[in-house]
Amino acid sequence: MGQDEPVAGEFRDDAGRRPTTPGGRRSPRDGEHPATDADPTDFEPAGERLAAGADATTSTETDPTEFEPAAPVATPSGRYGQPGRPLRRSSFLVGFTGALGVLLAYTLYLGVRNAGGILVLVVIALFLAVGLNPAVVRLRAWGVPHGLAVATVVLTLVLLIAGGLVALVPPVVTQTGEFVDQIPSYIEELRRSQTVNDLVERYDVMERVQSAANADTVGRALGGVLGGAQLIFGTLLRALTVLVLTIYFLAYFDKLRALAYALVPRSRRQRVSLIGDAILTKVGAYMVGALSIAVLAGVSTFVFALAVGLPYPFALAVVVAVTDLIPQIGATLGAVIVALVGFATGLPTGIACVAFFLIYQQVENYLIYPKVMRRSVEVNEVAALLAALLGVALIGVVGALIAIPTVAALQLILREVVLPRQEAR
Repeated sequence: MGQDEPVAGEFRDDAGRRPTTPGGRRSPRDGEHPATDADPTDFEPAGERLAAGADATTSTETDPTEFEPAAPVATPSGRYGQPGRPLRRSSFLVGFTGALGVLLAYTLYLGVRNAGGILVLVVIALFLAVGLNPAVVRLRAWGVPHGLAVATVVLTLVLLIAGGLVALVPPVVTQTGEFVDQIPSYIEELRRSQTVNDLVERYDVMERVQSAANADTVGRALGGVLGGAQLIFGTLLRALTVLVLTIYFLAYFDKLRALAYALVPRSRRQRVSLIGDAILTKVGAYMVGALSIAVLAGVSTFVFALAVGLPYPFALAVVVAVTDLIPQIGATLGAVIVALVGFATGLPTGIACVAFFLIYQQVENYLIYPKVMRRSVEVNEVAALLAALLGVALIGVVGALIAIPTVAALQLILREVVLPRQEAR
């Protein structure tokens, strides 16, 4: 039988040729063993035989990756010497790294402590911007451009502050001038008193006054005056800084919020943005509610002061409104100030002031405040009290102002993030 003669049962095409493999080589006849009868150059990788549909007996036990080339291994050229053994994590290296971490943490602490005053101003400006942003959003919803809306809100705030200063400064200046004018008469009355003269002679008051009136005493007094002037100008500078920062934060509020959300991974960005917007809404609602309650307290005090004939009723109303912004203790502080003015005016007037504020604070604490704040921040009263005390202890009056919205934010995070995570464990 020749090489090209067909064999019984062998498949050939229409031209009488045996089929070839994808590589162009002739397929073996039936009975031929590929390992003995085929040409040694006919061997193909197992992957090609599987793709071409070769006999299963020759490919079932072969790993398709067996004939893949191995990845090149980088070896040193020896031009720069032989590499040494890897460094071990010695106790010295670990201790040195830990010391660097402690030093960096302490440096960061010193930076935060030295910049504490500026950071407090930034926090106040952010708090005001978050509280005033709902007013800007409302004006924009009415068709007002963004820049004009921000200017309107800021101008209204400045006018309110200026009105309060105009109401407070003239009474203080007037009362101080009257006291200075009356000092000579007070001294003359003291000199006419026999009891005062006896005390002056017994304790050598005149000699002590003359010895105290030296250059050092005058220098310390001037230093006190300069320190007072520095305090006044420093306060004005800080107020101007807060105002400028508030304007900036209001103007770029949407961009700053979008930037803060962009720092969060994409997989969590939607949830963080929803929780963040809810927190901002609660802070804004708290600001609106607190201002509403303060204005109501000021208006009530103004009407009462006109009714009983208290001096400077508008100034007293401004004092009560400003102090009422301080949680928990602000209303009591304003009531004490008005009561002292009332007792200075007359005993019946002072008693009327005490009775009025006792009644008004009960109405505010149990009727007005709960209805306003329950809808806005939903903070427990005990948590609000503790937060206000901690805020006063940490950063003073500013801490008391931002304590309740901070607790509202932490309460929302605790309810939506921490507690569900603990339940899922």
